[in-house]
Amino acid sequence: MKKGIGIVLGALGVLTGMAQEGKLPDIAPKAGWDTLPPARAAEGDWPWWRGPAFDNVAPKGEKPPMAWGAGSNILWQVRLPGVGHSSPSLVGDRIYLTSVNKEQGQATVWLLCLERATGKTVWQTEIYRGAAAKMHPDNSMASATPACDGERIFVPCQSNTSVSMTALGSDGKILWSKTVAPYNTIQGFSASPNIYKSAVIVPVEGPKGAYLTAFHRATGEVVWRRKLRPVYEGYGPAVVARVAGREQLLQVGGTHTRGCDPESGALLWECAGPAKKVCVATAAFDRDSIYVTGGYPNRKLMCVRADGKGDVTESHIRWSSDAKVGYVPSPVLYAGLLYAVADQGLLRCYDTAEGRVLWERDLKAPFYSSPTLADGRLYLFDRKGKGYIVPTGRTAGAIVTNELPSGVFATPVFLQNRLYLRTLGDFYCIGVKP
Repeated sequence: MKKGIGIVLGALGVLTGMAQEGKLPDIAPKAGWDTLPPARAAEGDWPWWRGPAFDNVAPKGEKPPMAWGAGSNILWQVRLPGVGHSSPSLVGDRIYLTSVNKEQGQATVWLLCLERATGKTVWQTEIYRGAAAKMHPDNSMASATPACDGERIFVPCQSNTSVSMTALGSDGKILWSKTVAPYNTIQGFSASPNIYKSAVIVPVEGPKGAYLTAFHRATGEVVWRRKLRPVYEGYGPAVVARVAGREQLLQVGGTHTRGCDPESGALLWECAGPAKKVCVATAAFDRDSIYVTGGYPNRKLMCVRADGKGDVTESHIRWSSDAKVGYVPSPVLYAGLLYAVADQGLLRCYDTAEGRVLWERDLKAPFYSSPTLADGRLYLFDRKGKGYIVPTGRTAGAIVTNELPSGVFATPVFLQNRLYLRTLGDFYCIGVKP
């Protein structure tokens, strides 16, 4: 067997009859589970989905290029094996991202490690080989962005029956692999993991059950598990943030938005929406509220006060928008303004105090990638490969566009004046050449 296959297939084979039916029990928090130093993003790193502060805002001082294209500001470009839509995680001199190859109903999923300076492959570890999971043709088995705590890289992966979590060392060797929960949905798994204290947390929501599960980063032991209310399907990650004076695990589920206690998974509050069946996007947040968008079959954008308890549907929704909002792309919050692009290309700027639309621009292109903010500008990429640079502020400004030869589903990362971007063809490092 190749490296990693036996471990992962063994983990996927340990589901009990109860788990196969989607009836995993709650697990109370283990006493003394927080035994590791906290994971912090070092300066110049982007170690998990949506960056150091979980907000898709590049660190201050970043000045990425305003122009790129064939022969222009492409510092390096590499072709990756297989396909994938995960965004890169950058830690130190390494880049981590996933990829999958599917042939005749079988799939092989890898975690790739690249040199940050050149894009050269350092190692490539197989984390799954087996039957390909059923999912939407625009999704992939390599859509969740890895998370890195500085020593370990955490990668959730869907098989045709369940979701597993695998931890690898910086040398590419598998440290542990555990089954998270049984899983089978229409769209396919895409939720990126989140690190909190000594745990790595991942949500799984579908017809076979809905759960939040926290694993010990070093051992893979389940620290706690919490069963959620029955849902249709949810695909969004859970993000830990300090909102309304307390640490909260924020998640946009299939039917409900919720805030949970990251120490135990216990529900703090929840409200219905923004959809009745399916949501994908990640929540944005400020000091006292969260902002969520979705989904299917209905859509709206909501602002919810996060200081409630229990069901806050009737009491804590500050405002909600019309249906001209995004389903897949996640919004970005900056300086009291919320920016969101719809899947069909309508870009809007909202005043967060009232939910009023300050301006909108129809980009007339389809989107899956989420906007990232750098140097006071939004950077967006559509599914055809065009990049848009949009000034932020209460009034609309001139948009700069650039082209790449293949489409973009992944979200870009900005560090040290460089733009790291995965397209449907290649992986790019874009920056101003000396």
